[in-house]
Amino acid sequence: MKLAKSLFLGSVAGLAAVAGAQAADLPVKKAAAVEYVRVCSTYGAGFFYIPGTETCLRVGGRVRAEYQYLEPQFREDASIGFRARGRVQLDARTATAYGLLRAFVRMEMDRNTGVYNSQIGGAGISPNIAQAYIQFGGLTAGRTTSFFANGDLPNGNITTLRFYDYPDVNLLAYTFSFGNGFSATISLEEGTFAANQLLGRTVFSPGTALVNAGQRWPDLVGNVKYAGTWGSAQLSGALHESRSNALVDGDYDSELGWAIGAQVGINLPALGAGDALWVAAAYADGALGYLGFGTNVTGVAASGNIRSVPVADAFIDLNGDVETGSGWQIAGGLRHYWAPTLRSNIHGSYASVEYGGDAPATLPDFDEWRVGVNTFWSPVSGLDIGVEVLYANIDVDNVALDNDDRWEARFRVQRDF
Repeated sequence: MKLAKSLFLGSVAGLAAVAGAQAADLPVKKAAAVEYVRVCSTYGAGFFYIPGTETCLRVGGRVRAEYQYLEPQFREDASIGFRARGRVQLDARTATAYGLLRAFVRMEMDRNTGVYNSQIGGAGISPNIAQAYIQFGGLTAGRTTSFFANGDLPNGNITTLRFYDYPDVNLLAYTFSFGNGFSATISLEEGTFAANQLLGRTVFSPGTALVNAGQRWPDLVGNVKYAGTWGSAQLSGALHESRSNALVDGDYDSELGWAIGAQVGINLPALGAGDALWVAAAYADGALGYLGFGTNVTGVAASGNIRSVPVADAFIDLNGDVETGSGWQIAGGLRHYWAPTLRSNIHGSYASVEYGGDAPATLPDFDEWRVGVNTFWSPVSGLDIGVEVLYANIDVDNVALDNDDRWEARFRVQRDF
């Protein structure tokens, strides 16, 4: 009996050993390793590491609903408008031995009606690459805010003021950082956004269309900036060429324009948490776009047929020479928080443009001032609900205006994320 029991146990052990050996030879499917998204706190809130890389990415955007009233001058003018704007942006950053490597893309998509369609960039449906640039160390290449502007100003205006209000342009720039908040930038920028049209007289060149010649070189823009806990200050300069395509006495003429500006933003914690003041001033000769103008000042109605006042960097005189226009502006604003979720901004601007006695009658001198006020309620983080009212007045030399002023109002609901 003992012998039978021993033989049985030995057989079972042998079979188990053989089965174990065979099982070890079978392929085993291992569970895939789970790679969790890691938070990247190096560059602020909202960044995370792209799995498998050392690149931090932030996905953000904005939805804006806006409704505008603009006082009409003629019966055919719309007085109301609706706007729906969507924004999607990606910000990718990687630390390298040469400094920060960054790629940024911002897409803006609008659906506009009424008075919005009469404004610059106000086409009914307008998908637009607002910004797309690469930063590598001090290098910036692509489309972003012009370096003539101080991007740290605490301005909160909705409507247009006559100062350099953050235009986006194509550029190639390099920024030198000196430490302790000081920096300087030199930038090559497109000049097509400016009021660079040439207005002229045809008496010296019958039948010839007077148009701009092609761009020969980009605008040269530079700044010196300081940013600290109290605020920021920046001194900017720009060079801009106006070229005529009119052949006069066997020659073409060109003229170099320039602009200089100063912008200061000051935090006012003694007045209230989040309160701030800003001031911007500039002078331009042959580069009026740097005062915040496009190719005309709209909304001017007269008893004659003047509907808007053109703005030109330069004009062609009776001799066929290019002559520049000049002007200056000053703008400012104050932001005040009545409560952590309730704030108001009051702001205004004044601008004056002159062309001289040789300018054509279609290019009159003018002065313009604007003043506005708004209030925003932010019940939760990232949501703004507000309304703004603005009054504008223009005084055009030697032109009798039926309506030299107009009112504008906007209501905005905006969600940033």
